[in-house]
Amino acid sequence: MAVLNKIRQRSLFLILIIALALFSFVLADLFRNSDALTSASQDVVASINGKDIKRVDFMRRVEGMQRQLGPNGSSTQAMNRVWDQEVRSMVMESEFDNLGLTVEKDQMRELLKNSFSSYNEFKNEDGFFDENKLNEFISNLKAIAPERAPLGTFQISYAEWVNNESAVATNALQQDYNALVKAGVGATLFDAKSDYGQSNEKVDLSFAFVPYTTIADSLVSVTKSDIKAYINDHKEEFQVEESRDISYVEFRETATLDDEKNIKTSLVELLDDRVEYNEGIQSNDTILGLNSTTDIEEFVNSNSDIKYANSYVFKSSLPKAYQDIIFDLGVGENHGPYKDAGYFKLTKVVAEKNLPDSAKVRHILVPFAGASSAQADVTRTEAQAKTLADSLFKVVKRNRSKFESLVTDFSSDQGSIANGGEYDYHPYNTMVKPFNDFEFEGKKGDLGVVKTVFGFHVIEILGQTDKQRALKLATLAQTIEPSEETIDQVFNTTSKFELALQNETFDKVAQDQKYVVKPVSNVKVLDENIPGLQSQRAIVRWAFEKETKSGDYKRFSIPGKGYVVATVTSINNEGLSSVEKASAKILPIIRNQKKAELIKSGLTENTVEGFAIAKSVSVKTAKAVNIKNPTLAGAGREPKVVGEAFGLSVDQTSGLIDGQKGVFIIKVTAKEDAPQLDNYQAVSNRITNATTNRVNTVVFNALKEASDIEDYRANFY
Repeated sequence: MAVLNKIRQRSLFLILIIALALFSFVLADLFRNSDALTSASQDVVASINGKDIKRVDFMRRVEGMQRQLGPNGSSTQAMNRVWDQEVRSMVMESEFDNLGLTVEKDQMRELLKNSFSSYNEFKNEDGFFDENKLNEFISNLKAIAPERAPLGTFQISYAEWVNNESAVATNALQQDYNALVKAGVGATLFDAKSDYGQSNEKVDLSFAFVPYTTIADSLVSVTKSDIKAYINDHKEEFQVEESRDISYVEFRETATLDDEKNIKTSLVELLDDRVEYNEGIQSNDTILGLNSTTDIEEFVNSNSDIKYANSYVFKSSLPKAYQDIIFDLGVGENHGPYKDAGYFKLTKVVAEKNLPDSAKVRHILVPFAGASSAQADVTRTEAQAKTLADSLFKVVKRNRSKFESLVTDFSSDQGSIANGGEYDYHPYNTMVKPFNDFEFEGKKGDLGVVKTVFGFHVIEILGQTDKQRALKLATLAQTIEPSEETIDQVFNTTSKFELALQNETFDKVAQDQKYVVKPVSNVKVLDENIPGLQSQRAIVRWAFEKETKSGDYKRFSIPGKGYVVATVTSINNEGLSSVEKASAKILPIIRNQKKAELIKSGLTENTVEGFAIAKSVSVKTAKAVNIKNPTLAGAGREPKVVGEAFGLSVDQTSGLIDGQKGVFIIKVTAKEDAPQLDNYQAVSNRITNATTNRVNTVVFNALKEASDIEDYRANFY
């Protein structure tokens, strides 16, 4: 009781202590993540030329882009696509503002008309663009925001419409801007003459050279100081972004031989009947196997990872390795289990039939409201569509010459209207099943009405190829995948590897446990793919966390594939490249420079022949060399050497030249000036066209390079 009284007496003191502790915890977290102290990291994705890209707006655009990309597009791909659009838009907006370029109201109205005049939503009864309908549509969008409304074949919200209007305006300004730039980049007469001369002025020369390869690399010493000095002398070439080097070991969840054996056994057991105890009837029950069942489709769909295909196949459609075996089976016979495309399969021949392998048809498609791909203006019901199709059938049955005109008047299949409704010879199973069954199981000349998901088709079979044997197959397929025991074993193995890393280096543990270490260099902060692993954004984010140090490691789960244990091997800061990183590029350059000095050392000869004798090499000749294609026969591409040749007079000999492949000495033996043209306009036009075609890209890249861009995307993605 005395203790409780003391606690009550000092309750205010305890509350103060706890509050200070919590406050210090928050402060510590803030200082560990200093970005949390700035609003930019919380609400701004980027700042471009002083204008912020807000997080909420950017993420909303990314979500919209993700919908456009569909299920195969990743969030990172969507984010990068939106980023590129935003950077281009904001960089160009800054330039437009500086120049005073704007889109006026009348011009904007015309731009919207050009962009949306084809949409039925904005047409009047006569089929012409109606600005009032456009205004009404925009007003409705604004009223129902943030809900979407249909437009053409997609849905759009008011915010998306505003962004779209902005994009239309920006595109117009971009075209105006590019036109202004292109007007100032035409080639002059001097440019044309210079370019023509470089292509057509020619020199003949004799030369001798000593390749750098004649001196062994071991005779030349290149130090780290040499490489560092080269980097400092060529700083612009060796500026690098912040990056990480990582290594990883994979622990894949793959089926073992025992797993595969069990899968094959389970397939074989599905062939015959089996007796199982049925709790519902409190007695044994006989479960029919594939050989006994009368409902093939239900059996396959209940026991296979690949659904039953109720259609025929030709021999060429069967797995190549098993074509002959399966095609030689009779009805009721089976083959398997066999391995194919990640499955073990067991195939039974259900039926056989002689079918043409291709057919030629023409058709009239009559859709109804709600049918697949039906346009928004289709209002007829299914019953009305059937009545119309039946009427058209009766007309063409009496007079088939009217088929083509009826296609033009009634068919909605845009892919065949121009051909009179005709589809030339196409393989079996090209069309949807009801359509396919009619054209392949009927005969040439047959005419009928067939319903598919697209509506009602009036079909005429125009031709069929010779019939061949086709099979209807029931295939039981089981995915080749690891068992639960195997998955557990992979987890345990991965854990064992991680535990060992507490006492040994990553490479040492991998070597001891006989795992392959896969290194990945130069990973950037916004990279998504890891070579060999594809999309693994989580690994990249971890590698760039402030708490992650060189030598740290972490396990990552790869859904459906197993685990990866990754380690950061190097943290590369933004700025000049390190000696180690740049050495691969610089080492051969410095080595050749030092070899050149060795080759020239003590040499007093100043003629091609004397150089050749002194160095025991042959004298070579090169004819009709031009500066646009600086290649010497027997030596390869040598722009520096050829450039030197064009600076010499006839019979003049150069000094020693450090070329790309060796040390050269040359003598010009003849020069041929470019023939004069009466008019250089064609050359000027060619240069102008080549230049203007590059304007859009070159100008934007230059503006982007000159812009002030602060990128915080890595905080969010």
